[in-house]
Amino acid sequence: MDRLSTLLSQFGVRANLFYSGKLCGLSTYDGAEGRGYIHLLQAGSVTLLGPDRKDLLLIRPSLIFMPRPSRHQLFAGESEGAQLLCATMEFEGGVDNPVSASLPDCLVLSLDELPMLADTLKWMFREAADSHCGREAALERLFELLVILLFRHLLDHHQLHTGVMAGLADPRLSRSLLQIHNSPHLAWSIAGLASESNMSRAAYAVHFRAVIGQTPADYLLSWRISLAQKRLREGRSITLIASEVGYESPSALARAFRRKTGYSPRDWMKDVAGGEEGAMT
Repeated sequence: MDRLSTLLSQFGVRANLFYSGKLCGLSTYDGAEGRGYIHLLQAGSVTLLGPDRKDLLLIRPSLIFMPRPSRHQLFAGESEGAQLLCATMEFEGGVDNPVSASLPDCLVLSLDELPMLADTLKWMFREAADSHCGREAALERLFELLVILLFRHLLDHHQLHTGVMAGLADPRLSRSLLQIHNSPHLAWSIAGLASESNMSRAAYAVHFRAVIGQTPADYLLSWRISLAQKRLREGRSITLIASEVGYESPSALARAFRRKTGYSPRDWMKDVAGGEEGAMT
């Protein structure tokens, strides 16, 4: 599999359409659902009051991408208004998954800077304007496609400078990251990963930390524990998970899990279950 498909096969995205139409006035999003947001400004102008509390006026068709839950507001004047298409999104593995964790809090891009997304955007706006049966389901799948194409754009144009997405865009690091993602069960060493990237051990360790923001060993641990968390959410037993993610026994996985999260797998699952119940009430 390619560098992006491998990542998304483990931590795919799911979108839910929640607004299509003209906004006049103020709309507030508190992030309480535990999901990220995608807002598409098709026409008109809108002011984004973002997580950094700075106002950003958008007068051109634009994409607002917030991969994690974030309180923000959109304001459009009563006279002109803003034509919007909006969805929430969540990644498999919860809010701390490796994909969203490697992205900035908020990306705002003009649609004319995203030629790779042009055909999909036309399809989405046409679908939003019509009243065909299955409209909502189609738009949600198109939002998911839009996220994948956005990631492809970010990788191809090297627009992210730290985190795993930046590493996947780096020709020297992408191969070793792909090996980690594909084969977390193997006993990877820094020397082995450096060899995959055709670098010396010392140069690889320095470059990896500079780009990813973690040492290779820390990233390998993070990836394995993220996979373990995803599989725990899916109801898999810790005995089966341990060998899949590179640990010789459930107790070895439990020790690594506690070192990374501060919780045992059992206590972590109780905490997750409690949080999900609270979000539903």
